[in-house]
Amino acid sequence: MKIDFKQYKKIKDILILIGLDLLAIIASTALSVLIVNMRIDFTLDLLYWFLINVAITYLFFAVFRLYTIVFTSVGLIDMLRALCAMLCIYCINVVCGLFLNVPVGFRVCSTYCIFMFVFIQLIRFSKRIYIAFRYSISRKNKDKIRALIVGGGNAGSMLIREIQTTDKIDYLPICVVDDDPTKLSKNINGVKILGTTDDIPKLVAKYSIDEILIAMPSVPKAQIKRVYEICEKTKKKVKTLPGIYQIVSGDASVTALRPVQIQDLLGRDQVRVNLDEIMGYIEDRVVLVTGGGGSIGSELCRQIATHSPKQLIILDIYENNAYDIEQELKRRHPELNMLALIASVRDIGKMEDVFEKYHPEIIFNAAAHKHVPLMETSPNEAVKNNVFGTLNVAKCADKYKSKVFVQISTDKAVNPTNIMGATKRICEMIIQTIGKHSKNTKFVAVRFGNVLGSNGSVIPLFEKQIQEGGPVTVTHKDIIRYFMTIPEAVSLVLQAGAYAQKGQIFVLDMGEPVKIYDLAYNLIKLSGLEPDVDIEIKCTGLRPGEKLYEERLMDEEGMQKTANGMISIANPIELDEAYLWSTLEELKAAAYNETPEMKNLVAGLVTTYKPQT
Repeated sequence: MKIDFKQYKKIKDILILIGLDLLAIIASTALSVLIVNMRIDFTLDLLYWFLINVAITYLFFAVFRLYTIVFTSVGLIDMLRALCAMLCIYCINVVCGLFLNVPVGFRVCSTYCIFMFVFIQLIRFSKRIYIAFRYSISRKNKDKIRALIVGGGNAGSMLIREIQTTDKIDYLPICVVDDDPTKLSKNINGVKILGTTDDIPKLVAKYSIDEILIAMPSVPKAQIKRVYEICEKTKKKVKTLPGIYQIVSGDASVTALRPVQIQDLLGRDQVRVNLDEIMGYIEDRVVLVTGGGGSIGSELCRQIATHSPKQLIILDIYENNAYDIEQELKRRHPELNMLALIASVRDIGKMEDVFEKYHPEIIFNAAAHKHVPLMETSPNEAVKNNVFGTLNVAKCADKYKSKVFVQISTDKAVNPTNIMGATKRICEMIIQTIGKHSKNTKFVAVRFGNVLGSNGSVIPLFEKQIQEGGPVTVTHKDIIRYFMTIPEAVSLVLQAGAYAQKGQIFVLDMGEPVKIYDLAYNLIKLSGLEPDVDIEIKCTGLRPGEKLYEERLMDEEGMQKTANGMISIANPIELDEAYLWSTLEELKAAAYNETPEMKNLVAGLVTTYKPQT
């Protein structure tokens, strides 16, 4: 039989408390009788009252949940519960004295309750008192990490208390800074607020600070970025709490601290989504994710798995990626009905077979070639995979009456100058056209920018270059891009599916664009190195088809807001559908026959694309 050690420890703690409380009841009874009567006469009546006290004490301790406390986090609420329990016990004792002829007076009852309250507080606060005593001794230990806490709110207070009341004390809080002037010179658990965030460099030097701990999980990311830039001047290690959920869960602790990451410095807040809307159309549905092993596709699978689908089908041409996400989801969600299929979206026969067998109701089409420079040298593959792979899946979705089809697009589809962007723009045109006429399926394309950490993004490349000692290569010092993290991009894609209508194009709000040069600079700093001293940043020149900046909309498109302010709808551009379908027929033949005419056909559909000779 498997032993649940957590449950065993919980029961053990409760039994210890019950035993200690019994000793407290005996001591309180003896002391109250002795103090009031100056002697103890052991009689049956006294035993009778003692047994009543034991019963009612345990009853009200259970009612007021005094056996569910955590020794290291006991606080004011637990003290108030104990006070309420003792008041109830006192009232019962008074009633017993009046109506049951119990041989004790009001003075004995009052004294008993006072002693009992003191004893149970000592019992429940004993571990905190012990750890606080150890902490006061450890302040003299020079091996501790001297820490400056940024943030004097709930998170900072909880963090300081956790440091002071844990058995494994790695940090020594020296001082706090906070930009609220009303908090200046006040104390948090004995640690003084000595200034604002602008005073950080001065305080670090004055008090020989080793690390800076940012405890502001609920403030805007723009403020976090500003604080980090101040901390950076000190050359000290900086750590932060990841998010507001640490406060909600009561886990603003040393274990939750992590180094500042590049997404903390994007200068905008994390995207919020309506989970109820996502659940409304995902729950109990058969969901197909093409390209399900890629960076976007695998995150789609992770988030879909948490929304109770009837079945999740992961389709990918690359078996290693598909296997990895399949095994991960099996570990995390053993109850999930999941199927991994190795197939190419180019294969219309296979797509027909998948749709006929499994009848997916929701489709997320993330299968695509997306590396701009690679597609410049293999343009036919971009057309075959992106354009005709999308067309195959979209036609099957319409034919087999799927509910929703979500196409993953990119801001590179806006006024594209490279073949990858041009093929993604044609995909949007296909979705718009099929969606306009479909009687069964709601089609939508979701357009967003670069995704931090995705396959092919600059972050993994920069990290690898830093590990190798540099240089870190940037194509142009002024090149800018929009960025999102993978989880927030995917969560918005999922919510966009709830808004899907007839071939709309949704545009995700990614805040202000970020300079790639600044991204490289900050990543080197976060690695504990000095840009252009330890690691060189080298500008290599724009690659074929690369633009200095990406746009989210074409000139002809406008913007309509949705219920989620981070998702907007691009006004559709009217298309010549007959020309689109006839050109696609020619394009398919040209792509598969590797003819030079292929690029000109793409340019005929996407006018901003100019084929390179």
